[in-house]
Amino acid sequence: MMPHDHSYPHGAHDYDHAPRDVTGRALAGAVGLTLAFVAIEALFGWFGHSLAVLSDAGHNLADAAALGFSWYAVRIAERPSHEGMTYGYHRMGIVAALANAGSLAVIALVIGWEAISKLVHPEAPNPGVMIGVAAVAVVLNAAIGFRLRGSATGDVNVRSAYRHMRGDAVSALGVVIAGIIVAITNEPRADPIVSLLIAALILWSGYGVFRESATVLLEGTPRGIEMPALIDAIRSANGVLDVHDLHVWMVGPGVIACSCHILVVEQSVREGQQVLRAVVHNLESRFHITHTTIQVEVEGCESSDMYCIAQRAVGR
Repeated sequence: MMPHDHSYPHGAHDYDHAPRDVTGRALAGAVGLTLAFVAIEALFGWFGHSLAVLSDAGHNLADAAALGFSWYAVRIAERPSHEGMTYGYHRMGIVAALANAGSLAVIALVIGWEAISKLVHPEAPNPGVMIGVAAVAVVLNAAIGFRLRGSATGDVNVRSAYRHMRGDAVSALGVVIAGIIVAITNEPRADPIVSLLIAALILWSGYGVFRESATVLLEGTPRGIEMPALIDAIRSANGVLDVHDLHVWMVGPGVIACSCHILVVEQSVREGQQVLRAVVHNLESRFHITHTTIQVEVEGCESSDMYCIAQRAVGR
């Protein structure tokens, strides 16, 4: 039995362009809303002497950039593959997610630095401004996050944007709480303390996106795939004795690839094709692996002995 390569034609993976279009429109609308709110929030934070509000505005500005980059990556990923890019542009989403993680880290460090300065030299903020602006931010960010939630499950790029918005909603809620504390106690340090908490939240969110993006770029095992279960799925196909040289990685959002060598019993070419189809079916139905390359080895033959494999496959 000769080595067999099972792969889908480039550009023919199971993509539904309608959801991608919806996601693109949602991201584009989110960018416009976020930028408009950033301008308003920054003005209120400046004139209200609230670092927490300004910190949240800075975080929202980073989110606007992240959303814009995510939207651009979604559009680029739709380009068809060609000779120079045989897998297409699916990893643009991963690059966008990695850039988003970096921007979160920079924003967090800037906010932390300013918060420490405010702790040393406290300045009384306007609690009314803090509460009012941050309350609007909670509603806006929660609405955008809810809009992106459905597309975030299978796309690390959209997930990075979703985490940005979820973090914004939580940090804005923190500003509301800080404003209430300032209004009740007249303690100005509540403002920079909340800013430090916001910075920590931003760093935590960015680290999760960075780790996931780095795993994809390093061709690590995709999230949610358990290798023992994958090996069992391959071995469960009738006629498969063993599997080795198994590699699973993510090309881009929604595109998981797998390559492996399987050891089979002596059989006819027709039976061998049935074994291959069974393995491919198991991988696709149970793990959503849409690009599979399988090297077949016949029991008793060296993997490099192509003549032996071919002879045994036809029963000679």
